[in-house]
Amino acid sequence: MRLAIISDIHGNLEAFRQVLKDISWQNVDGCYFLGDAISYGPEPDGCVRLLQKENIPCILGNHELALIRPEAKAYFNRTTRDHFAQTEALLSEHSRKFISTWPVARQEHDMLLVHGCPPDSVTTYLFELDEHGLFQVLRDMNTRTAFVGHTHELRMIQSNGQDLLQQDMSEGTYPLSADKALINVGSVGQPRDGDNRAKYVLWDPVKRWVEVRCVPYDIAQTAQKILDLGFPRFYADRLW
Repeated sequence: MRLAIISDIHGNLEAFRQVLKDISWQNVDGCYFLGDAISYGPEPDGCVRLLQKENIPCILGNHELALIRPEAKAYFNRTTRDHFAQTEALLSEHSRKFISTWPVARQEHDMLLVHGCPPDSVTTYLFELDEHGLFQVLRDMNTRTAFVGHTHELRMIQSNGQDLLQQDMSEGTYPLSADKALINVGSVGQPRDGDNRAKYVLWDPVKRWVEVRCVPYDIAQTAQKILDLGFPRFYADRLW
């Protein structure tokens, strides 16, 4: 069995399309989305509609949470709060209703899917936890493996019940060696790991290995659309 796991598309429809094309060549048995289809990028509605068209199970990211629970906008910095109104204006009622059906977590194939941090935090970043906190998270997981997004960076954290093993990931295949593992799958639409290609992972829950896939796309096209909409230039520049 092979599963594709994607996260943090952030309105980057061009990157999302190229990732779906790459997934179509990988002979996968399913695909899951870990949240944040919207904000920063120029085509949030197109991304949400494509997720629905492809029948990809989705969970809430912190940006979708702010859409359905306005009080959650207080979590953002002022620039993001101001930009969020621009994102909302681009979303159809159809997409809003679809987003409102997304849960905060899913558990399937002995894996937990959550945007921020197990068991069900949409907003907690892994880097906010020290080693003790991470060890507790893995210890308390009722699945052997969990997948998260949110940081836009690739990272694998494992525990055998005594030691904590942490490593950054890049393109390639990684066998899991410990009893419990927590994997950050990076970002499709706005990577922040020094490699501007769109990222996602393939997961084999039987053989217990994860493969990081890096997919090139037309960054200039997406960046120009961001500028044409009058979004903060930072959101275009950050793609590079």
